[in-house]
Amino acid sequence: MNLSPEWKEKLENADIDFIFLDQWTAQKSRFLGKGVSGEEYPIALARHSQIVDGDIISYDPVTGKAAVLRIELSPVLVIDMGGLADKSPETIIRVSVELGHAVGNQHWPAVVKGTKVYVPLTVDKKVMLSVMETHHIEGISYEFQKGMEIIPYLAPHEIRRLFGGAGHESHSHEHDHGHIVHCHEHDGHIHSHGHGHDHDGEDAHHCHH
Repeated sequence: MNLSPEWKEKLENADIDFIFLDQWTAQKSRFLGKGVSGEEYPIALARHSQIVDGDIISYDPVTGKAAVLRIELSPVLVIDMGGLADKSPETIIRVSVELGHAVGNQHWPAVVKGTKVYVPLTVDKKVMLSVMETHHIEGISYEFQKGMEIIPYLAPHEIRRLFGGAGHESHSHEHDHGHIVHCHEHDGHIHSHGHGHDHDGEDAHHCHH
């Protein structure tokens, strides 16, 4: 309903039941959605399809009733390193390593896009800002932006990395320090493979430092 003028018109006077989903539920392929009305809607997605905010799952032109999915995405910490562009290579490398160490030490996932680093909200906003302030990394700026606002700038796999955790527990699960975790970089993203862990490639990639 957000993108189609035809549907916007159809739903202008419709009785819409909104189904609010958090970002974790929105990544599932099968789930039971509950509308504001209290009605439940069993939802199953076709393979390789993904829900977007405003998807219409039912519409009855006779009764004028519709059911629409709304996704509530968490804010994202956007770290802008563009100010380093005219600095020396040594400075750029040093600051990048400092930032990588600060983010990695917190086990925060991150997506690098151009001169910006996107870090999903994994703990309280104040805690994340406190960590950034404590490290006081020179030459960078950072702010929280709404998840919906940065979606247009990201590829599908980057969206999954920022918003597609297996669940809230994926960022706080216990680590078995008896296992070795190998980290490597691929397409600008840090991935890890832990021996003895059953890691889903798209879920929490944590690196020990």
